[in-house]
Amino acid sequence: MKTHGMSLVTLAAAAFLIGCEPDRAPLGPSERPEAAAGKTGNLFLTVNATGQMGTVSTTGTIDAGNSFFRSLGSNGRSCGSCHLQASAFGLSAQAAQAVFAATGGTDPLFAPVDGANCPSVTPADGAAGHSLLLNQGLIRVNLAIPTSAEYAITAVRDPYGCALRGSPVEASVYRRVLPTTNLRFLSTVMWDGRETVQPLTDRKTFRANLRAGLLHQAMDATLGHAQAAVSPTTSQLNAIVDFELALFSAQQTDDAAGVLQAQQATGGPDALASASYFPGINDPLGDNPTGAGFNPSAFTLFQSWEALGSSGRYTAARKAVARGEEIFNTRALRITGVAGLNDALGVATINGTCTTCHDSPNVGHHSRPLPLDIGTSHITAYETDPQVLAALGRLSAPNLPIFRVECQSGPLAGAVRYTSDPGRAFISGKCADIGRLKGPILRGLTARAPYFHNGAAATLREVVDFYNLRFQMGLTDQDKADLEAFLRTL
Repeated sequence: MKTHGMSLVTLAAAAFLIGCEPDRAPLGPSERPEAAAGKTGNLFLTVNATGQMGTVSTTGTIDAGNSFFRSLGSNGRSCGSCHLQASAFGLSAQAAQAVFAATGGTDPLFAPVDGANCPSVTPADGAAGHSLLLNQGLIRVNLAIPTSAEYAITAVRDPYGCALRGSPVEASVYRRVLPTTNLRFLSTVMWDGRETVQPLTDRKTFRANLRAGLLHQAMDATLGHAQAAVSPTTSQLNAIVDFELALFSAQQTDDAAGVLQAQQATGGPDALASASYFPGINDPLGDNPTGAGFNPSAFTLFQSWEALGSSGRYTAARKAVARGEEIFNTRALRITGVAGLNDALGVATINGTCTTCHDSPNVGHHSRPLPLDIGTSHITAYETDPQVLAALGRLSAPNLPIFRVECQSGPLAGAVRYTSDPGRAFISGKCADIGRLKGPILRGLTARAPYFHNGAAATLREVVDFYNLRFQMGLTDQDKADLEAFLRTL
């Protein structure tokens, strides 16, 4: 078994040797246990659970001297502490475990400000104090309740003792690290959109507004996550954003299907870097600025594999990937009870496909800002929707705080919701936004398990099982295997 390019024996030896040192220094970007990367031309490769992930930079290099990898705060962290190349510039739980093992938990990744279950965690608490980061790759996000909020919030379960604290009240929610690659396709910055400082909805202003949001995010991350006393300089912020915007990452090879550009397929980061994108592209709700209609076949990476013959080492696996892509594009599903969609349109049931929400061609997120609540932060003990309840039963939900959110004003006055993450409602103060978060870009999935904003799906099969029951897809075991095979290659 391998852990991001290192055998468990090698990792254990590294952890042992580091453990013998009286003073442990933070690991640099080329020293981290997941950083065993190869390079072919301008393609940077890292090993993951099912093959190799590839990253290309439009600059032709990944500059380890960039401000992205420099500690600009007080706790030793850089952007690269939490955004690891081998995790598609996100953070897999497996990578967090490797860094913990190699450093005895002293790496800045585990700074108690948000890398621990609560800020009160001390080194004596050991791995238990960082269980959410180690098991689900979750970072604690501290968010204030808006003074104009339509709701009142209480904690009905507080397993770590910091669900709600302070005055004015701030809540602790726990979210996955979003990748700092493939950013050219973003329609929203951050899970709840709080760093979208200017709308990303107009082709004319998209690039400038995206850059403004990313600059603001880099500043806030340095002041918050890295606990800097002062903001980075304009030059440092621009260097970070330039570095990020140049990156494109996707699975390059698959252990079963081989090279993902073989036989006219267009997987991998090279093709992704040249993918067409603009706000509203292929929007299913009629908001494409070109006037073009929605095409549910949003993914065309592996169409050439549909007609392969019956011979060849990789043929069976490649045909499975092509079938999975076809399922993703065309398999009918029934969208019900999704806040931000069914309620916004006033339609109880929407007949769609996976690409109804993952519409951006060969990228896989929504090309318009569309935060949704599909149910992944709902609480089984309080859930009344049978589809949501059945789907939640297929997940490996983490032990998170539970909030009771009572709507006291606005259109939903009197409604009560139970959730582990009120989502965009923390930003807008609106009850209609409870639980609503964006759907992330799908490329590089294999490298950054677990899945969903709260890490509730440990594997891609759990993701498939959740959607199958949540939206009544009627998938057979073969369908599930094919769909999982396709998702692995993204």
